[in-house]
Amino acid sequence: MDAAPAVAILVAGAILAVWATDRLLAGLVGLARFLPVSVFAAGALLSGFEVENVAVGIAAGLDHADEIAVGSVFGGAIFLVCVALGLGAIIAPLQVRLPRSFIALLVAAPLAAGLGIAGERTEPAAGAILLVLFAAAMAHLVHRSRDEGFGLDGEVEEELEHPRSRPAAVGLTLLGLFGVAAGGKLVAIGAEGIVASFGLAPLVVGMVVAPAVIELEEVARQAIPAMRGHPEVSAANLVGTQLYFCLFSLGLLTLVAPIGVDPRVRSFDWPFLVGASCLAAIFLWRGRVGRREGAVLLAAYALYVALRVTSF
Repeated sequence: MDAAPAVAILVAGAILAVWATDRLLAGLVGLARFLPVSVFAAGALLSGFEVENVAVGIAAGLDHADEIAVGSVFGGAIFLVCVALGLGAIIAPLQVRLPRSFIALLVAAPLAAGLGIAGERTEPAAGAILLVLFAAAMAHLVHRSRDEGFGLDGEVEEELEHPRSRPAAVGLTLLGLFGVAAGGKLVAIGAEGIVASFGLAPLVVGMVVAPAVIELEEVARQAIPAMRGHPEVSAANLVGTQLYFCLFSLGLLTLVAPIGVDPRVRSFDWPFLVGASCLAAIFLWRGRVGRREGAVLLAAYALYVALRVTSF
């Protein structure tokens, strides 16, 4: 595959996956009204849902594109902590006091993700453990968010304020699932084409290129609530999304499509994610992620990209 078509397929797949995720989110929020769960719990659970990330990882894993699959988790999480939080803080500085347990989860999730990549191949048993940890962590996050009076993500809140009929919710959910699956497949195909066309290392594409294209919208999800006077929503969504990346996405990927793990992921990408998460946690512990802190996080990401591109 030539370079231009490969890039076009990857970008088109990312756009489709993001668009379909919005449809799926709307459908799931609509369906939640008919389930025996509280509206807030359903909304908080879905606010950080990274279904496009899950779709890309599983599609790549099923195609045996192991580097793209593992990059969807670790590359995406590094982009979230460094770029989404960093650039979001430069656009709209965060002044917020999160519960200490939330900040602990921000670090604990990537640490636990090490279970999924401990061996040469991911093990289903480790995936099951990660999913159990995800359920426990999200239950705590939802419970404390309600107790602290935190609001919901703007998109989720808007859907809850304008409820859809059950047929419409079902239709949107099915449309979203189909679109996300198709988008994830296109991203995986495009990423493999870029590897072949440009001669880039698969881990560079998996850890840097694909996550940056897929997760660019996370910058807006961080900045917009803070700009509207709800920095606690931005910060809580950051923690929730980190849980989805490190526990849910990796756990489900490990169960559905076990993959090989490059030793460099354990020696470089995973420790970098843990370190970046610790840095973000320190800023949040102090109660402020301003423009200076945002610049530090962006500089950390620039260092990560430089080392990933030049050293491996």
